[in-house]
This record gives sequence, C-alpha cells and structure tokens, in this order.
Amino acid sequence: MKYNWNWGILWQTSIDGQNTWIMMLIHGLGWTLFAALCAGVIALLLGSVIGVVRTTDHKWLVRLGNAYVELFRNIPLLVQLFLWFFVIPELLPKAFGSAIKQMPPPWGSFVPAVIGLGLFTAARVAEQVRAGIQSLPRGQRMAGTALGLTQAQTYRHVLLPMAFRIIMPPLTSETMNLIKNTSVALTIGLVELTAAARSMQEFTFQVFEAFTAATVIYIIVNLVVVNLLRWLEKSVAVPGFIGPAAVGGGGH
Repeated sequence: MKYNWNWGILWQTSIDGQNTWIMMLIHGLGWTLFAALCAGVIALLLGSVIGVVRTTDHKWLVRLGNAYVELFRNIPLLVQLFLWFFVIPELLPKAFGSAIKQMPPPWGSFVPAVIGLGLFTAARVAEQVRAGIQSLPRGQRMAGTALGLTQAQTYRHVLLPMAFRIIMPPLTSETMNLIKNTSVALTIGLVELTAAARSMQEFTFQVFEAFTAATVIYIIVNLVVVNLLRWLEKSVAVPGFIGPAAVGGGGH
C-alpha cells in the first residue's frame, strides 16, 4: 500500500491554535538546544574538575572521582531523569521539595532534565579529561615542577591546555550525544523537539511527516555543530603535536 505524503500539514495550525506545526517543531528545537547548552556547561565544568582530581596523587580524591564516574555512567539516563524528577524532590526538605514541584511549566521539567543530563554527561567528560591528561608525556608535568609551578598551576598552564586540544574529537562526539539525549527529557514532560514531533503525530496522525521533519532538523543541527567544533579543533591544534595517534590515545 502506497503512503500519500502530506507535507502541507506542517504549515497548518497546530493544537495551540496560534502557531503552525513547523513552528511548534522549531519551538521544540529551541528547548532542545537550550537544555543541551545548560547541561553542557555543567558537564564541562564538573567533568573537568573530576577528570583532573582522578589524575592527582590524592588517593581519596581519585576514589571519589572514580566512584562518581562509575555511578553515573552505569545508571541509564532515563532512570536518572526519573530520579531527579520524581524522587529527589520527595527527599528534600518539605518547603524546598514543594517549591521544586510547583515550578510552572516548562521549568518544572526543564530543571530536572538539565541536572540529569549535566551530571550524566559530566561522568563521560571526566573520563575524556582523565585520558587526555594521562596521554601527555610525563616530561610536561615534570617541566612544570622544575619551573617552580604548584600542582594547580601546572594543571592550569601546562597540562589542561594540551589535554583539551587532544580530547576535542571525543568531546565533539559527546556534544552530539548530549543534543540527541535531550530527547529522553520528553518522558518527564519537557516539550523539546522529539516531544513536539510526537505531539504532532498524535493530533494529526501524520506519523511519517512529523518524525521525518524532526529527523531532518536533528541532522541539520548536528551537521552545523560538528562543523563548528571541527573548525575549533583545527584552530587550537598545536602543529606537530596532535596527530591521529595522539587523538586516538585521548579517546580511550
């Protein structure tokens, strides 16, 4: 049986009576990118700190960092979002928990989604940062010590600038994964791109049009982001230092 495509549905008025379905998808894309950006900031900052402490000589810090990575990498993202949305507010002091549960939409879903995505992705970033630092020649750390730099100064001025250049390719992949992982937030009520497509499908019964349009939007966004990050990777690369072998070493 041949399916009759109806692309005109995208320009028909959506269920809210104010926008077209294509504008609803674009609005969902806005929440997708906003959630990914906020979660990405959390992931990069927290993941960098955890990745660094896992390469220090402080055993208890290394153990805490390892425990964080193993915990958040081995619990499915969907379960983590459910915990932040349904369970954590119940465990907090009553006034604080009630304030969280009474946040108006979409913030009541957005905040738990960003926290869950950020902490989940931070564990993956921490592993990349650790691998990047440990892939550097030991002489770089020793050179920092020989110059009289403290451990913090050695990380800031010597190790991290090089490590981040090495791990740019895997961080690009993590960015792509983060954008795609925002779709899981529909399970806790965030109307991002996938949720908008699902809403369109449910009200118009145009399944193929809804999800084909969402797929095309995802592809365009990911192509733009990956090309921007590749440009950044080339811009910060150190000639003669970062090659295929070095990049491969930073991705394990």
